[in-house]
Amino acid sequence: MFFTFAIAIVGFVMAKLPGLAYIGPLAIAIIIAVLYRQLFGYPEMIRSGIQYSSKKLLRYAIILYGLKLNMEVVFHQGMGLLVRDIGTIIFSILLTMWLAKKLKADFSLSLLLGIGTGVCGAAAIAAVSPILKAKEEDTAIGAGIIALVGTVFSIGYILLKPFLDLTDIQYGIWSGISLHEIAHVALASAPAGQDALAVALLAKLGRVFLLVPLCFILIIWMKRTGKAQSDMKIEFPWFLIGFLVMSLFGSYVLGEWIIVHESVLNKLSYVTTLLLTMAMVGLGLNVNLKELRSKALRPFIAMLITSILLSLITFLTL
Repeated sequence: MFFTFAIAIVGFVMAKLPGLAYIGPLAIAIIIAVLYRQLFGYPEMIRSGIQYSSKKLLRYAIILYGLKLNMEVVFHQGMGLLVRDIGTIIFSILLTMWLAKKLKADFSLSLLLGIGTGVCGAAAIAAVSPILKAKEEDTAIGAGIIALVGTVFSIGYILLKPFLDLTDIQYGIWSGISLHEIAHVALASAPAGQDALAVALLAKLGRVFLLVPLCFILIIWMKRTGKAQSDMKIEFPWFLIGFLVMSLFGSYVLGEWIIVHESVLNKLSYVTTLLLTMAMVGLGLNVNLKELRSKALRPFIAMLITSILLSLITFLTL
């Protein structure tokens, strides 16, 4: 586990360098892990620690991720945006899968990318992977693709902002509904001001909230379509219950019954990101680029086309 921690820290340090800040620690750490695997092979001596990071720490990170979801705000202020969020998720998954079928792309990786695009990036991919029985290398490469593409789109939004005939609020809604990760939404919308950032995060939180019902829909789908083998048991995603509990705790207890300084919450957010990064390092070490070279290109194209159309359609319907 120390090995994944060390690479994660390197990712955080490198993310502070000029230019690399836009990519983020998660994507950088995944790239380092993948490169390590290709150059030096899988470190068999510490397999147990790596597996602990890629499985256990991943679930802990998803649970803590629930603190980022303010359910009070979603229910009382974001119901209108929630309808658009539902449309974003349905559009992203269905279009990605349709394009993947046309391109004869790998089904599992394409589905992960569709879900990551529609919901909340790497966190969504991490959450649904155990349900879909996805390979760890698919999970890792999917998270890496989402992180990198989302970063490029975020920078693109910032560069386009001065030339668009949008109010700050409209720009925030556009960012929150169409970009991939919470970090991408914050990155793109922050330069437009606090109002844009607030409405962007509100729109994004609705998509994070919808991760839970989506997971249960996927469980039912896996069973009814026979995607799960007859002797394969789909484990109940208990970590999603933890995700919901932490969301409720953060929304109705912290700040109301338990007063916590903002610096503590910031540290918790940092720990969450660190755990998720360590988990992604563990997954990245399972990626064999020789095997994925032909496998990942077509799902990537399907996801990229979907992301472009999602961005364009969201913009035109503001």
